[in-house]
Amino acid sequence: MDTANSAETIDVAAYNNEGKEIPRGRHYAIKIDRQNYVVKSEMITGRELLLLAGKTPPERFQLNQLFRFGRVEKVELDETVDLATCGMERFATIPLDQTEGRPGRSDFLMPEADSEFLEANDYQWETIREGSTHWLIIRNFQIPLGYNCEKADLALQIPPSFPAVEIDMVYFHPALNLKNGRTIGALASQSIEGKNYQRWSRHRTPANPWRPGIDDVSTHLSQVTHWLERELNHH
Repeated sequence: MDTANSAETIDVAAYNNEGKEIPRGRHYAIKIDRQNYVVKSEMITGRELLLLAGKTPPERFQLNQLFRFGRVEKVELDETVDLATCGMERFATIPLDQTEGRPGRSDFLMPEADSEFLEANDYQWETIREGSTHWLIIRNFQIPLGYNCEKADLALQIPPSFPAVEIDMVYFHPALNLKNGRTIGALASQSIEGKNYQRWSRHRTPANPWRPGIDDVSTHLSQVTHWLERELNHH
């Protein structure tokens, strides 16, 4: 095998996004959570990937492989992953003990990057499963001045293939109203945890689509804050 070719580094996600066949016998640039890594073989185990990302002991983490169009597959510790597989975009880790010591319900696990963001910002959060629907609830979310309350519980519906698939809209309890009396448009009622949450039908546009590998709970909450402030400044 040509030594120069064998040292060539292949960007796995870029090749897959362009629909190009990934050559074998090279080095491979991959992403785990938000970090980039280079590995020297297309064959690697789930355990090796977790250790590469500094997730120790690996038994305390779940590894997911994310593909184009939202497909997500769990990778077992001793399972061998073929990085030359068509359609693979990146990996995501989930700590299996992330809920220890945190009050509230935890019906499902959030990706590590999201749980770290929520904890770092001192959010009071819970995960709730109702039937096949998953909800992330943030208690006492700060509401900008100009509304009928300073804080409200905020709910986000988490899709099964998140974060490859977007979070859409936002839900508040109690319902928000503007102090100036102006009506807020595109609202509806949604039952969550036995309460009537107020659904804000706000969506991303084709010019501002969800970006897998970039967007997450933190960026969606930035959108929510923008929506709240836009209503205050609407004329």
